Formats: sequence, C-alpha cells, structure tokens
Amino acid sequence: MGWMNFPNLSCKIEMFCTINPSESKEKLETTISNIFPYSKITSNDLSINAVSKELRSFEKIYQFIHNNKLQKNFLRSLEDNLKNDTTWFYLNKQAAFVEQIAICEEFDESPLGPIKVSLTSSNIDRIIDWIVFDWIKLVKKINPFLIIFFSLNLKSIF
Repeated sequence: MGWMNFPNLSCKIEMFCTINPSESKEKLETTISNIFPYSKITSNDLSINAVSKELRSFEKIYQFIHNNKLQKNFLRSLEDNLKNDTTWFYLNKQAAFVEQIAICEEFDESPLGPIKVSLTSSNIDRIIDWIVFDWIKLVKKINPFLIIFFSLNLKSIF
C-alpha cells in the first residue's frame, strides 16, 4: 500500500464471522488477515474474531472505499448503524476470500453470512469523517485558486 495519513485517534476495530461447515477455518483466518492486517485473530470451531487498535488495519477497506468512490454509500451505512460510540457494517465473505472488498447492506446479501466490522471510539464521529471524507473532491472545488496561489508562492520561494 502507498503512504497514508492515519489520524491519531484511538479506535478499536473488530471483525467477526461465523464459520460454516463447508468453510475452512484456516482459509477464513488467512482471508481476514489479508484484508485486516495488524489484527489479533482468535477462533473456535464456530466463529472467528479479529481485533486491532490500529487504524492502519483499516487501510485496505479505506483504499477500496476511496478508489471506488463509495464514500456516500459507506457514510449512510456507518450513520445508520451508529449507536453511542460504536458503528458497524458488513463485508461480503465470498468477496473477501478472493481478497476483494464488497460492502453488504443486509446480512443475507452474503450467502455464507457476512463479516461484521465494528468500529468503537470515543471519537467515532471523527473516525467516520476520516473514512468518508473526500480530499480529492475538496481540492478540485478550490483547485483553481489553490494551484495559482501555490504556484505563485513556490516561484517566489525558489
């Protein structure tokens, strides 16, 4: 992954999913560690749980949201599921198996059950803002002025 700026905010990120009889626990653990690096994974015969307190664990999901311009959809999901200092969303488990990220609106959109991702923070609003904020759109909005301003100032500096 490229360079990313992570806010200095405390956040607990959890992933949880059930293990169906047709699924390999080891393959599911690998799948979760691929899309959710820097996490501590625990499992039993029925479910897998992964936890991280580092926002960089969220990097692959963040990149997917921004690369596919899904900020609005994602914001709706995070706001609809917000309660106190926690919010959550579902990821499609089959997509995750092939290292793809697909967000599910409903539990039954993922035939083998989804992966539930929860975010908990005393700064949950700031975490949500960080996830869905579109810097590129902002720069384009103020772009003409900003580019002229910086280019004039850079010329005077050099």
